[in-house]
Amino acid sequence: MALEFRKVAKEFGALTAVRDISFEVREGEFVSVVGPSGCGKSTILSMTAGLYQPTRGEVLVSGEAVRGPNAHVGFMLQKDLLLPWRTIRANVEFGLEARGAGRAERRARAEAELRRCQLAGFEDHYPYQLSGGMRQRAALARTLAIDPEIILLDEPFSALDAQTKLILQNSFAKTIAAERKTTLLITHDLAEAVLMSDRILVLSERPGTIVAEIAVDLPHRDEPLKRRMMPEVSGYAAELFRHLKLEEKAA
Repeated sequence: MALEFRKVAKEFGALTAVRDISFEVREGEFVSVVGPSGCGKSTILSMTAGLYQPTRGEVLVSGEAVRGPNAHVGFMLQKDLLLPWRTIRANVEFGLEARGAGRAERRARAEAELRRCQLAGFEDHYPYQLSGGMRQRAALARTLAIDPEIILLDEPFSALDAQTKLILQNSFAKTIAAERKTTLLITHDLAEAVLMSDRILVLSERPGTIVAEIAVDLPHRDEPLKRRMMPEVSGYAAELFRHLKLEEKAA
């Protein structure tokens, strides 16, 4: 398995963020996590990235226990966090530079990923010269440049307008599928989870625990715009909503 959570709990003092979290993600699989605000979704990503250690249980990446930040994982947040004083190429090279890659390797990898993310011709631009969607594509190129085994996405499309969001979802899905990257997405958008995922995990109110696991048995995971046209999508979204409403009543 690319990623495993084994009976994981995380406490911050007297606050229990998540408890008894167990799931697996296979290599190349795209899994989304949905749930109420404050239920511990981002905590799960942070433990996968090694930013937090579990209070109990174990997180494994490629069969190895996660003890701290590691090269196996790439993390994308809601904001692109591009450095404003660096060109787009230099931003994409940043992770490689931090790992000690040579100048020629950094440039070649950065330019390859910028082409893949449809940003060829913008290498020498600065972040302020790009639209929000283009900056997010640059952030994806930066993540892919370090060749992580697992990509973590923390609501990367939430700040975008509806049209840009649809276009970027499609672009991301194609790129990640072509690279066969294992992906874990946190989102509040139920339709987005259905459009992009192989499976969806539903968390309860805090302390978050998994209350449902839904396999999305639909084609076109690499083309969300095509999947969006399928009538079954609304049924999956309604099922997710029912689980979330049931949890709200139980709380």
